[in-house]
Amino acid sequence: MTATPAKSHGRKSITTSLQPRDLMEETKLKDAWVAKIITLFPEAFPGVLGASLTGKALKDGLWALETIDLRIFGEGKHRNVDDTPYGGGAGMVLRADVVAKALDFASKRTPADRKTWPIVYLSPRGTPFTQAKAQEWSQTEGITLLCGRFEGVDQRVLDEYEIEEVSLGDFVLTGGEIAAQAMLDATVRLQDSVLGNADSTQEESHSNGLLEHPQYTRPAEFRGRTVPEVLTSGDHGKIATWRQQQSEALTQERRPDLWNKANDGD
Repeated sequence: MTATPAKSHGRKSITTSLQPRDLMEETKLKDAWVAKIITLFPEAFPGVLGASLTGKALKDGLWALETIDLRIFGEGKHRNVDDTPYGGGAGMVLRADVVAKALDFASKRTPADRKTWPIVYLSPRGTPFTQAKAQEWSQTEGITLLCGRFEGVDQRVLDEYEIEEVSLGDFVLTGGEIAAQAMLDATVRLQDSVLGNADSTQEESHSNGLLEHPQYTRPAEFRGRTVPEVLTSGDHGKIATWRQQQSEALTQERRPDLWNKANDGD
């Protein structure tokens, strides 16, 4: 197989070959959080994760990204990774034996404890991804994400490896790569030193169960619209009260489900 031109994931250039390889192991800082992605499209990464704050943190070694090409573990001359579903039906299903080989490779040098290192299949039938889940993942040593394709993954490999299924939302994508990038963005930004200001994550939507209050900046007047007077008063007590009231009002209006959940204990 002829290697493809080198691509950059952080500070290391890589090539694609028939042997899977760790993309960031040589450059990540000690104890850096690691994301391992099993995918048929490793070229989709880092994608948007290579931009802005997550991209800078990736280059600085504050977190590491390792893509594992599922095709490498395929069967036969053409390295087949899927087959028709038992019982009939449209589409193809990723084979349990192929996915298992990729999972075994991904498990090298990772803890067996799933609380320390979750293994997640990105699935529309999974539990919804939330800010709380991002916070939970950010406290681990790393994560392995399995990106599905076609009609999904053979159930036996999900059961055998006790894989958690998580959904980006109540819709179906052609694969898990976009969902993986969204979930990783939400998780990586919670890592120490990525945002640079830890307080910024505390007042965001969903961090405290409510939607975030409105934000304003210069100019003080825009097309006849002015900044709420309380925000220019300098009275931090009144500002905090106003922001709390705005968060509550927005949550009640736009996400009554969140509002009801936040007030279940009242």
